[in-house]
Amino acid sequence: MFTSSGPTLRELTVQALSSVERGYDLLAPKFDATPFRTPDRLLDPFVRAVRPLGPFRSGLDVCTGTGAGVGVLRQLCEERVTGVDFSAGMLARARAETEAEYGAAEADAEPGAPAVDWVRADARALPFTASYDLAVSFGAFGHFLPAEWPALFSGVHRSLRPGGVFAFPQPAPPRVGSRPYWALLGFDTAMRVRNAVWKPPFVMYYRTFALAPVCRALEDAGFAVELRTMEELGRRADGSPRCRLVVARRTG
Repeated sequence: MFTSSGPTLRELTVQALSSVERGYDLLAPKFDATPFRTPDRLLDPFVRAVRPLGPFRSGLDVCTGTGAGVGVLRQLCEERVTGVDFSAGMLARARAETEAEYGAAEADAEPGAPAVDWVRADARALPFTASYDLAVSFGAFGHFLPAEWPALFSGVHRSLRPGGVFAFPQPAPPRVGSRPYWALLGFDTAMRVRNAVWKPPFVMYYRTFALAPVCRALEDAGFAVELRTMEELGRRADGSPRCRLVVARRTG
């Protein structure tokens, strides 16, 4: 839900009529007061689900935004954590939040805590080679069209060391005909109409990121893919999981 400290309707309108990069630059100061930030009720179970896959020396948060994923990686990695995003505004906010919480420019003041660094880059052209043991991403995949998945996933694969893991949560889609289903369909439709009549485009199509084709694209990029149930998040009435953990491991 939006709060009183979140963006106004006017601010959201200006953001929606901007490019993705400019829009997030504008939204950055109030992003954490919006429903777009990944909630702790998902992040905390994610940490517990991924920890047994380690140990991990270094971690990469792809499309870090204001740094929620960096906070996850600080709990999972021993030496170094990197947050990457193409919005300078989001990175500035992430850096400020990390410094405020941990009290050091490099966020490594605590004994034994991993150092944190921030990199501005397009996730479709990540500038890393065999540098990380773990990569994560939260809530960002709606900004990538299916045609862009090969570049995105290949870049993550290249950034990982052999045997490294790319992990992310994949919530179950809303049931057809349910209120969340119609809300999501309406949002996607509104974004497509907006992009048909206004430039530059603002890509945010969350209904396009379906589990089966995503797994195939990960395999095509060189990952061995495993799906795990995040039991802490419960199951639906039919017994299917509310959320799965996608574990894609770099082979070779």
